[in-house]
Amino acid sequence: MTAGPAGPTGPSGPVSSGHAAVPLWRRRLAPADGQALGLWLATRLSLAVATLLGAALLADDDLSFAQRWARWDFGHFESVTEVWYSGAQPDGYPLEAFFPGLPAVLWLLARLGLPLEVGGLLVSLVAGAVAVVALRRLADLEGGPGTGNRAVLALVLSPLALFLAAPYTEALFLACAVPAWLAARRGQWRRAALLATLAATVRVNGLFLAAALAVELLTSPHRRWRDAPWLALPLLPAGLFSVLLWQVSGDPLRWLTAQQEGWHRESRLPWDAWANTWALAFPGPGVNPYRAWPLRLDLLAVVLGVVLAVVLAALRRWGDLTWVGLQVAVYATSYWYLSASRFALLWWPLWVGLGVLTGRSRVLLWLYVAISAPVMLTWTLAFTVDGRWAG
Repeated sequence: MTAGPAGPTGPSGPVSSGHAAVPLWRRRLAPADGQALGLWLATRLSLAVATLLGAALLADDDLSFAQRWARWDFGHFESVTEVWYSGAQPDGYPLEAFFPGLPAVLWLLARLGLPLEVGGLLVSLVAGAVAVVALRRLADLEGGPGTGNRAVLALVLSPLALFLAAPYTEALFLACAVPAWLAARRGQWRRAALLATLAATVRVNGLFLAAALAVELLTSPHRRWRDAPWLALPLLPAGLFSVLLWQVSGDPLRWLTAQQEGWHRESRLPWDAWANTWALAFPGPGVNPYRAWPLRLDLLAVVLGVVLAVVLAALRRWGDLTWVGLQVAVYATSYWYLSASRFALLWWPLWVGLGVLTGRSRVLLWLYVAISAPVMLTWTLAFTVDGRWAG
């Protein structure tokens, strides 16, 4: 049991304190928050330099900096801002698979005169800053001072961390979801519900977050039953989105069937899903392996997710287990594990755990940095300079 800056922690989380009642956005940044922001901005600068230099030396096109980051899935978000959910498929994929949170923000920024690519990069930059400060506070709360910035370092140098900089949904989701979890760990259930509701407009993972918050309330020593109804609030965005899609397409679960149509996310038995992914990740001789490497990371991510779930169960971290376990169960029973490694960015128990472990061993910390950082930079160059699918 450790004592973090907000009070002592127990098996089910920290005990509330007077300081915890102050909203996250009204608290002055602590020196450790500044360090977390410094890590965030320094790594963003490194990615920018790598992209610019890599493009100058290796690229044979004239794409702008923003266009190099606005690849693959960003085209779907861009299409949503143009046609919304009218049933049109300007890029050949069903747009109903994407929740409206990020496209709505991009649309608003475009009305202010920002190009969509630039607006997307700005959203990820600001949202990522919010997310790392919240992660720093959460990790320090659970592991003691110093844990937070090691957790932030593990996140921003993780192999797929480029998607926190790209105009994708990961940074925006984390900017809402991690503060929601931090609020829940402090017993601030209404605030947690409101923040989780914002997260649920961005990704379908908000439904898993709602379930995890419910379990956290049930197992928390500072639960307040009068706040329990608030935890149904994060279900509202998916409900409203389903009503919209029902009116447009006649299918209230169109966001789910669109995933199946466009990305083969049909349910499969776990061993079949593993076999399908393995076959694509390790193709036969003569097949260009570059498209296989992201799937190899996806296989590794699912294995890591299973291990993490087992550890969380052993530690009786039931809320965290629900958050990670539901996602791993979905990936492990999908036709293939496409993008599982990218979605692992959302598993804050993993980054908190790495913050704890690397605090016990400097060798482990430097080993992580030495291996993960080059992989992250390589993946970034493959994505921004060569335009390859990276996760």
